[in-house]
Amino acid sequence: MPALDLRRLILLLTVAAALITFANSFQASYRTQRDLLMQQTLQANLTYATRQAYSTDNFLRSTQDQLAYSARLLADRLDQPAYLQGEVTRLKEQSNSFNSVFIIDARSQVLATAPSTLGLTGKTLTSIGAKALRDARKAMISDPYVGSTGNLLVVIGAPIFASDGRYLGHIAGSIYLQQKNMLASLLGSGYGSDGSYLYVVDRQGKLIYHPDASRVGEQVLGNSAVRAVVAGAEGSQRLINLKGVDMLAGYSPLKTTGWGIVAQTPTAVPLGALNGLMLQTLTYTVPLLLLTLLAVWWLSRRIAQPLWHLANIVKHWSAPHALEQLGEVRARYFEAEQLKQSIIEGLMLIQQQLGKLSRESLTDPLTGLDNRRGLRLALEQLQARQRPFSVITLDIDHFKQVNDQYGHDLGDQVLLHLAAQMRACTRSDDLICRSGGEEFVILLPDMDLDSASALGERLRERMANSPSPVGDPVTISLGVAYASAGKHNQTQVLKLADQALYQAKQQGRNRLVAAQLAEFF
Repeated sequence: MPALDLRRLILLLTVAAALITFANSFQASYRTQRDLLMQQTLQANLTYATRQAYSTDNFLRSTQDQLAYSARLLADRLDQPAYLQGEVTRLKEQSNSFNSVFIIDARSQVLATAPSTLGLTGKTLTSIGAKALRDARKAMISDPYVGSTGNLLVVIGAPIFASDGRYLGHIAGSIYLQQKNMLASLLGSGYGSDGSYLYVVDRQGKLIYHPDASRVGEQVLGNSAVRAVVAGAEGSQRLINLKGVDMLAGYSPLKTTGWGIVAQTPTAVPLGALNGLMLQTLTYTVPLLLLTLLAVWWLSRRIAQPLWHLANIVKHWSAPHALEQLGEVRARYFEAEQLKQSIIEGLMLIQQQLGKLSRESLTDPLTGLDNRRGLRLALEQLQARQRPFSVITLDIDHFKQVNDQYGHDLGDQVLLHLAAQMRACTRSDDLICRSGGEEFVILLPDMDLDSASALGERLRERMANSPSPVGDPVTISLGVAYASAGKHNQTQVLKLADQALYQAKQQGRNRLVAAQLAEFF
């Protein structure tokens, strides 16, 4: 399997880190928001159930107070049928609190009833509610039961006592749990728009109010919230109801009757809102994530590019211009620059070692100076290191005449004489090359144009003022040029020095011309 390059590795690592971080953040945000929404929904349902329990308690107390007031008025008028009928009709129609109102005597015989269409006047009631009223002989609210009319109902009654304390009967109102009345309106108001609803259970866990009237009377103790509220607890919980629906329920008991009110919302409701919110978050986040990944791709390319160039050059380190190419690599950051310099030093060391093995290929056999190949290698090293340098090109004036007049042997002696003078005028780090015949090049690392010109002038004067092997002084002409770090390549600088040398020849020889870059380019 081929190894990944650094750019792809950086990109892959960053993308993986970004996606993992994004996924974790998104999941953590989702869970946090989900728990918060569920907790808010549970709290809202508990608050609503508590408020409805309070309102229902007040309603039941109010009905008991109405009946108790009427009971006090009826003690001396039980023998007045018209008055009794008027009172039950008033209670029935005054507030819609009751579905029916009736007055019974101590033997449970009906003295008056509203609505009169029930046809119960004069009859003796044997229902569970009537028996409970007669046995209790006090104010009470019955447990739900099926009355003689076939309705599931509860009876709220107030006892009627004579002035001497004798029990005379009850005035009572019935609330039909499966029909419209004030209690149903109270319990059913303000809930259900988002799937939430409220229901009421009696002390035995039987539904006495539900938005689905067909379920009234159903036993629901299998519901954990119902068991809790029937036991008198107030609170909230997440549960699966008897229909298998995930619900968030709040519950509160009634103080007057022991009934329990449960308000609940399908868990899917807040989660559905959360899903929409998270989807909207994604629409805002994903473009930013893509822009981030694009920026990472660009940065990874910038980071990897110098290393890729360095690796490619090292792969072809034996190429003629490897060091020159290394010098042109833009490192951009500290580690790449250090690596670049280390590679340069390493390649130079290798080339120096190889140079020792093939020194003859770099050295002029007559003078012992470097030849053109040595010159090229030295120039590449200077450019790779981005070191400034000056270059002096020179040749012997009228050297052909020396050879013709004195012979080639003395001509060679003149070349050796010039080599000795050049060594005497230069530093140990300077490079002297015989580039051909009587032509020479001197490389002066880290030396500016003025210093190089002064050195060249000293060399010219030594040659002009000292006897040569032929007896008479031999003169030279010189051209000097300067290369600043990283701005000029070797070909450009050598050409510049050659043009300066040409000017020195044109101006009469035995002179030095220092070139300025603008004069020639």
